[in-house]
Amino acid sequence: MSFGLRIDNLRMLRKLVVVALGMFGFGYALVPMYKAICEITGVNILALGEKELPGSGNARLESVKNTQVDTSRTITVEFDANARGPWHFKPMQSSVQVHPGELTTVMYEFQNVQNRTMSAQAIPSYAPHEAAAYFNKVECFCFNQYTLAPGEKKQWPVVFVVDSKLAKNVNTITLSYTFFEVGSKTPPAPSGTVSLIGEQKAGV
Repeated sequence: MSFGLRIDNLRMLRKLVVVALGMFGFGYALVPMYKAICEITGVNILALGEKELPGSGNARLESVKNTQVDTSRTITVEFDANARGPWHFKPMQSSVQVHPGELTTVMYEFQNVQNRTMSAQAIPSYAPHEAAAYFNKVECFCFNQYTLAPGEKKQWPVVFVVDSKLAKNVNTITLSYTFFEVGSKTPPAPSGTVSLIGEQKAGV
């Protein structure tokens, strides 16, 4: 092998070593660069560091803040119940305070006080009326008809989320249900807060 060819080979080797070192350095720096970009853009929540997400598995996922919940705003949701017929029908709590975007569950209690089996269904209404478009029910007893035996008592849930797009001047929503026997004349939906809340406040 000639001297000139050996020199050329050594130069090529040096270039390859420099390229290999550069690629290694770039690969080493890529992970922190990727994490920094993801933190800034919010593209990938997994880019958060271990100090920000303690633990592992489900515990880590639960510690991630749900950015869809508007914790800067609180809305009072009042619950009202009206029975058209021989039923005992009431919410298990008269009101709750929720943040827009927060999933909330409230239970209602039903009892057939007749000595015969009865089927019934509930219809909802809202006050103010414009709140209806922003009150999203994930699960509700009003979706179905129910049959209760004489004296039978049941509890069924309402699972809902108040949309964060609800007008800022709306701070209170009243959800009112009318429970009526299937087969009877369907009653009109109540226009707002009616009998039950007033009776509870009066101690009746």
